[in-house]
Amino acid sequence: MQRRVFASQAQESFLEGHAEAFRVLGGVPTKHIRYDNLKPAVRQVCTGRNRVESERWTTFRSHYGFDAFYCSPGAEGAHEKGGVEQEGGRFRRAHLVPVPDVPSLEELNSRIALIDEAEDERVLRGKLTSIGFNFHIEAEELAPLPTEDFECGITLTPKVDRTSRITVRQCHYSVPARFIGERVRVLLRGNELLVFERRNIVAWHPRLTKRYGYRDVLDHYLEILLVKPGAMAGSTALAAARAEGSFTAIHEAFWAAALKAHGDAAGTRALIEVLLLHRRMPAEAVQVGMSAAVKAGSISPDVVAIEARKAESAARDPELQDDEDDPPPWADIPGGQLLTLPTRRPELPEDNRPPPSVDFYDQLLTRHPKGSA
Repeated sequence: MQRRVFASQAQESFLEGHAEAFRVLGGVPTKHIRYDNLKPAVRQVCTGRNRVESERWTTFRSHYGFDAFYCSPGAEGAHEKGGVEQEGGRFRRAHLVPVPDVPSLEELNSRIALIDEAEDERVLRGKLTSIGFNFHIEAEELAPLPTEDFECGITLTPKVDRTSRITVRQCHYSVPARFIGERVRVLLRGNELLVFERRNIVAWHPRLTKRYGYRDVLDHYLEILLVKPGAMAGSTALAAARAEGSFTAIHEAFWAAALKAHGDAAGTRALIEVLLLHRRMPAEAVQVGMSAAVKAGSISPDVVAIEARKAESAARDPELQDDEDDPPPWADIPGGQLLTLPTRRPELPEDNRPPPSVDFYDQLLTRHPKGSA
């Protein structure tokens, strides 16, 4: 049995769970799969075994080529579920109590995948062989997977409001500020939300489940904050960046040094210009550049960019890395400050030419009476 955890019980999660299970099993059951009368699959329960299925569920089943067997509602169909609910309770009590403390659903699902692999060695009561051994025998009965994957998410086209957010299922997500007032293409999946510009992904968010919840990304507002730097300190995007750890201690140190050196507005703009470097350089390289600039006492985005490029090149080619015992280049400079030397101009030869005559222009200063020739 394969288990996965999703942020919601939406139909997208229901379909993705099937697709992931088929991928792990390496095939699709050829007879049928038993289901309760859950809403992501069944729109209406008719007499007997007849059901009116949802359109996307019918399309999904047609893509993978399997049949669905729906249990009878109520107590009449309780014996038809084959102990699925009992197995779910056993797994939860054995492996999810107490509740695991994980930073994300991806980490939780990774742990559960390892538990599933270990469960293959478990021997059920009254059996002589393990679960994994029994599945290996039955795996030959599975139908092959289709050549193309089925996109389980749904496509939406919300409009970006003046706060640079879109509203999807009563939750709010930020997008780059250049899309304000436009409609964007959104792919909503079980655990994530993707925003596209043509074929390029311009924003990614984990799916929110709490009504009226919001998630802001600081990078989406940098162009606005560059014009209005005073809004930086109290922005929700900055608070979110600090909470998730993307706005690190070195960012705080660089910002504090920039405010002290250049004042509130200019110092914040210097920080924002450094944050823009994250779009084209690795975060580790930019942090190395900020650290070098702070140590050198030169709070300049240009210095950060130069040091970040050096760190990025050293990461690609280890031979370019400096020896840790070597002092930094600014160590011998008095006060640890970077000095800007004046440009030395070459000496020009002495000019012995006579000055030009201005007699021709003197006639412009002479006034002639009216009517005179």
